[in-house]
Amino acid sequence: MIGFIFRAVIAALGLWLATYLLAPRLQIDDAMTLLLAGLLLGVVNAFVRPLAVILTFPMTVVTLGFFLLVVNAAMLGLVALLLPGFRIDGFWSALLGSIIVSVTGWVGSWFIGARGLERMGNG
Repeated sequence: MIGFIFRAVIAALGLWLATYLLAPRLQIDDAMTLLLAGLLLGVVNAFVRPLAVILTFPMTVVTLGFFLLVVNAAMLGLVALLLPGFRIDGFWSALLGSIIVSVTGWVGSWFIGARGLERMGNG
């Protein structure tokens, strides 16, 4: 559970960085919306993304994995659609935003590990 919370905070940090770098094409109104977006992105990535990856597997194979970028952009777009106060101005903004969030999440996951905080002496 604590690992999920840390991942949601890391996703929120990635979303903040994406809004900073891509403003005004990607906007989040306030800090509460940012935290809710991070939490909702974690839930969407846990439940919806695996189904989307399975359904788009043939396209992912044909494009040598690059279609996963489109799936990630779609998950970010879904969160923006579900959450008032979170706006994305189009596909390219969602794609760039999802890349920023993914890289931030990858770096954050390296620090917290698979079970949460492994590299900080608690694992």
